[in-house]
Amino acid sequence: MNPNDNHATEDQKDLAKMGYEQELFRGFSAFSNYALSLSIICILAGGITSFHVGYCAAGPAAIGIGWPVACLFSFAVAAAMAQIASAFPTAGGLYHWGSLLGGRGWGWVTAWFNLAGIVTILAAINVGTWNFIESSIYGSTDLGDFAQVIAVSVITFSQLAINLFGMRIVNPMTIFSGYWILIVTVALVVLMLIFGGPVHPERLFQFENFSGLPEGDKQVWPASESIAWLFFLAMLLPAYTIIGFDGSAHAAEETVNAASAVPKAIMQAVLISGIAGYILLAVAILVIDDPKHIAMQGDRAFITIVEQSLPKLLQAPAFIAIVLSQYLCGMSVITAASRMAFAFARDGGLPFSNFFKQVSPKTQVPTNAIFLVSITAILFTLYSHLYDTIAAAATILLYLSYMLPILAGFFVYGKSWKNMGPWHLGIWFKPMALLSTFASFGIVCIGIQPPNEKAGYAVLALTIFLIAFWFTVARHRFKGPPISLQQMQEK
Repeated sequence: MNPNDNHATEDQKDLAKMGYEQELFRGFSAFSNYALSLSIICILAGGITSFHVGYCAAGPAAIGIGWPVACLFSFAVAAAMAQIASAFPTAGGLYHWGSLLGGRGWGWVTAWFNLAGIVTILAAINVGTWNFIESSIYGSTDLGDFAQVIAVSVITFSQLAINLFGMRIVNPMTIFSGYWILIVTVALVVLMLIFGGPVHPERLFQFENFSGLPEGDKQVWPASESIAWLFFLAMLLPAYTIIGFDGSAHAAEETVNAASAVPKAIMQAVLISGIAGYILLAVAILVIDDPKHIAMQGDRAFITIVEQSLPKLLQAPAFIAIVLSQYLCGMSVITAASRMAFAFARDGGLPFSNFFKQVSPKTQVPTNAIFLVSITAILFTLYSHLYDTIAAAATILLYLSYMLPILAGFFVYGKSWKNMGPWHLGIWFKPMALLSTFASFGIVCIGIQPPNEKAGYAVLALTIFLIAFWFTVARHRFKGPPISLQQMQEK
């Protein structure tokens, strides 16, 4: 008998203990699951399209010092999340964990933050992809909001179409995406070192106040005299890039040996992305000739570095390779987001839940949920067409959804939650949970700073609405997961 058959049987038993049937096709290997989170994180998406967010705050040190510091916090969040994922490997992920560990209301709010965050990050990725295409072809010329809406719609609907084919197409493309990101990263690093330069190692630890640049209405951050404050603002670059690793959890019901594979995939994706992203962006910093000139390019900062470093003949292939990575990133986000929407609808959490929980009998994918997350992402770009604001909103929402179940786990660990999965931190869970909560709260504070006030307004409005709706309507209707934590622990 194939060992995977044994694992599949155990996976179905684990799912049944949580009150669910196997509806989705369990075709993801451990590597596929890892590749999914690696693709969603995608250092060639957030790391490049948000490069200016860090660099135009505190200069080169934002990458040289800020990136590894922020990645350590992200690693703590991933570690705490991985332990919970090992204990409860379901497509609901954070929503399901929040409900079990913190109660129905806690899980319901977590679900909406998580779903809104994943949808918003899809919007940010595809807006970022279009901005990158626009900047690499037309330079600083802005083709306008209408062109962006059309382009983002075309990109998103094509990614939607791929997801409708199911795992027989998505699985190999996800695996390819995982390899492709690392191959392109290595190629860019080697090419910039060969053709760029001379290298300036001291730059990695050099603080520069680039706030207020570029001058005019396109400045990345408002002018400030505090380099310490600007350094904290620069943390939004790694925070936005190393995000979305909950995607592995949302694919748990499609992954063989999920209780072991999912937590390892989360940890590996964050670790590899953090290291590879640091090498890529550090090399970009090292080959810069004029640091201030790069800051004056604003959101074209990274593109300008590539244009100055690589020969003209290699620039177009480099940009095409980056765009392909960004496109596959968006495709992977739809995969994860649709599973989360499906799982929440399965428990009656969405309006028209019976419609959105439907799974295609042919492809075994949640078709209606795929349409839901894709169309909603396009609509969000109408609220704000600015990439930085969308990215900030996505970061805030996702880290809030990460913080809630982890914080709940901190309080019930060793009490009502006693049975862990095969992957766990032991005595280190509580310290990691506290550090994760601190880091998530800090990222939320950074994400709402000007000029991203719209992100803060959107999140505040959503929070007020969710609290009011829960106490007036939802708590009377939403039953939560079919089996409680107490029932699971008794089993």
